[in-house]
Amino acid sequence: MPRGRAGHAAYRWVVSIDPGWPVAVALALLLAIALTAHRVAGTGLERSAVTAALRATLQLGVVSLVIAAVVRNVWLSLLFSLVMFVAGVFTTAKRIDAPGSRPWAAVAMAAGILPVIAVILATRTIPFEGIALIPVLGIVIGNAMTGHTLVGRRAFAALREERGDYEAGLSIGLLPAQAIREVIHRRTPEALIPGLDQTRTTGLVTLPGAFIGVMLGGGSAVQAGTAQLLVLVGIMAAQTVTAAVEERLIAARRIIPEDLRPLLHD
Repeated sequence: MPRGRAGHAAYRWVVSIDPGWPVAVALALLLAIALTAHRVAGTGLERSAVTAALRATLQLGVVSLVIAAVVRNVWLSLLFSLVMFVAGVFTTAKRIDAPGSRPWAAVAMAAGILPVIAVILATRTIPFEGIALIPVLGIVIGNAMTGHTLVGRRAFAALREERGDYEAGLSIGLLPAQAIREVIHRRTPEALIPGLDQTRTTGLVTLPGAFIGVMLGGGSAVQAGTAQLLVLVGIMAAQTVTAAVEERLIAARRIIPEDLRPLLHD
């Protein structure tokens, strides 16, 4: 329970956010701002924005009910986390245009996620309870998915744009995997920059979710900072390992869009 006047105020603020017309009005206005910005900027993403908002509403409603049901059972919580992981794999495979590579995308993401979770649990940083596991696993899985998507999109764009460099590598005796890595290797760090910037600027530019969550839950600022630091470094580790493994799987042509398969010949 929150302690102190600040903690009680935060707790009252949290529990006061109930579904109702104030929230509906706020959401409608925020969506209107987003749609107006899309229209003015000419992005052509108005329909996607509406779809995303509707999906988020439906998904969060369902997830809220599911979490309330499973959070008291650690094994059901782990099963729910596995569902999040599978959804992340399907999402990133779609975003990089390589749905046939889902098993290998799962390998890359798992390579980044599992060591982070193992360290957190082995050091007893968080308790082995659903209420702690679900949010931490969700954050790590989501960011590993994002890192995987960014690496794939940048790597495949490079292979499409720089096919000549790939062919040149083959002409001087490089193996296909070596020639592919010559093209895509410099794109991997670009995919990791957003995560690094998030870690670098935390507390100066942003106060991410873990920090705010602990504070609103009644924890002290020191506890909030500790939780956020743990999450940020965990994200950085998960994304870096995921990116490194994915780069090698792309070079081995395990993760590859269909349109690039005929081009990346032996």
